[in-house]
Formats: sequence, structure tokens, C-alpha cells
Amino acid sequence: MTEASENNIGIPARDAVAKPAPDDTPVDLEAAFRDSQVQEVLDKLDRELVGLKPVKTRIREIAALLLVDRLRRQLGLTTDTPTLHMSFTGNPGTGKTTVALRMAEILHRLGYVRQGHLVAVTRDDLVGQYIGHTAPKTKEVLKRAMGGVLFIDEAYYLYRPENERDYGQESIEILLQVMENNRDDLVVILAGYKDKMDRFFLSNPGMRSRIAHHLDFPDYAAEELMGIASLMLEQVQYRFSPQAEAAFQDYIRRRMRMPHFANARSIRNALDRARLRQANRLFARADGHLTKRDLMLLEPDDIVASRVFREGVPDEQRPDSAME
Repeated sequence: MTEASENNIGIPARDAVAKPAPDDTPVDLEAAFRDSQVQEVLDKLDRELVGLKPVKTRIREIAALLLVDRLRRQLGLTTDTPTLHMSFTGNPGTGKTTVALRMAEILHRLGYVRQGHLVAVTRDDLVGQYIGHTAPKTKEVLKRAMGGVLFIDEAYYLYRPENERDYGQESIEILLQVMENNRDDLVVILAGYKDKMDRFFLSNPGMRSRIAHHLDFPDYAAEELMGIASLMLEQVQYRFSPQAEAAFQDYIRRRMRMPHFANARSIRNALDRARLRQANRLFARADGHLTKRDLMLLEPDDIVASRVFREGVPDEQRPDSAME
């Protein structure tokens, strides 16, 4: 399919390469960047995610590369459709899905995908349970994702060499074909723990060769997690009292040392339980008279009632503790 042709569902492909322009033809990169409105997406990413400077830098670099590629195409310079499939590695709660969502927006605004939507799936959405089941499932997911970004979380579970009757390899083969033949209308992002993703790529060299960008998402520092907590509370119009803020800082330090810590995800769970305790505390007040401030403020008791302080057990592993 040429750049000027239509794809198999009747949507025009990206702009065709123009006739070569003279070498001294001026081009306004700043105006092109402004017109693309990509900066709005980058600003949104900064607001949504605390820290992650290396990841945000790489996203900006990719956006710059695509914008320059777009200008080159307009001036008739030779340019191939860039390979944009990616690998996001890191622990849970480090922002991988959010970055994938914003990446889809950037790709859409720069004309590299038609719709800019994100389809997030796991192995269960792609791999069937019996012969003849996997191909239709995988193709249906790919059909939904076409024109946008397909985000496959815990992608290494697609490949299970220890099970001779596993159908994951069939799904991988279909994915490989579509990633190569439809890279002008679909971007695939594989995500998961770094060590497991490394083993997955070693076992699947065809997949590794199709991944152009590897982004590693670091764990958050305690200070960054506190910033994330404040941002989450602001979004739902809650806030800490000074004493509750100190208590939550202590909570973060304790929780980070415990098993199954999931970065921002664990912070969100902790705040949800703190809000439950606050509601229970307000409901138990004898007079029943409340102010707007009362409804917004989290106090130390809403934090230190967590089992993390009393037993060293994360609340999310003990759902019955939420209203204690």
C-alpha cells in the first residue's frame, strides 16, 4: 500500500510525500508544533504523573521525531514509516497505562494513527482455550485496536514454553504479522516487569526486532509518592490536615518496605481506605453538624488506623479492615 492509497477499510492513509522542494525552502518547526497541539498532551502528562523524567523525556523525543518526519514528508524528502511499537517495563503503579494513553493522543495528533484510542488487554483477551479459538480472539482485538494503540499488559504471559498445548504462540505469530504489515495504522505497546519482559524478548526474537522504543519506568521515591497522594486528593477535593500529612508520610515509608507494594496504585488504595475511615468517623459524631471543611479534611486517625501501623499488614490485603 502506498502512502497515498486507502487502507482496507476505506480510510485515507497519511499524507503522501510531496514533490521535492528546493533546498532553501523555509519551514516553521515551531508553528508546526503549535498547530499539532501536541504540547497540550505533554502538559496533561506532566499534570497527571509526578516524576518519571526519563520517560517524559523519551516521549518528547518521539514526538519531536514524528513532527520532523512529518515536515520532511511535506517537503518531499525521503522518509519511511517509522517503527513505533514500544515496550514499557516497570513495577505496577508506575504510570505505564497513562503514558500509553497519552502516546495514543500524540500519535493521532501527528497523523500516525487515525483515531488515537487505546485498547488495553491481557493474555486472556487474546489466547483461546481450545484449538481454533485463539485466532478469532486475537484478530477481534486487533480489529478494535486498528487506528490506535494496542496495550498488552503482562505481555510475557503470551508465551508459555512449559506448556506444549498452550496457544499463546499462535497469538504472537498473528501479532507479529499485523505489527509489520499495519505499522502505519497500529502501534503495539507491550508492558510488564522488566526481568520477565527481557526473558520474553530472548525467547521471541521476532517480537524484539519489531520493538523500536524501550522505556523503563522507575519506582517512585517517597517524596514523589507524597506528591501523587496530594494530587489524587486534590482531584476529588480532599486534603490532609498538617498532622494527617505527617502521618501519611510515615505510612508511605512503612508501606514501601512491605511486600506487594505497587507504587501509585498502593497510594490510591490507601487514600480510598482513609476516605472510608473519615466517612465512618464523621458518621459517628454525636452532634451530626458538619462543615464543608469537615467533609474535605482527612485527619491523623483516618491514616494511623491502617493495619500498616498496627500489624505491618497492607490494608489492601485485608479488605475487612477498611471500616475499623
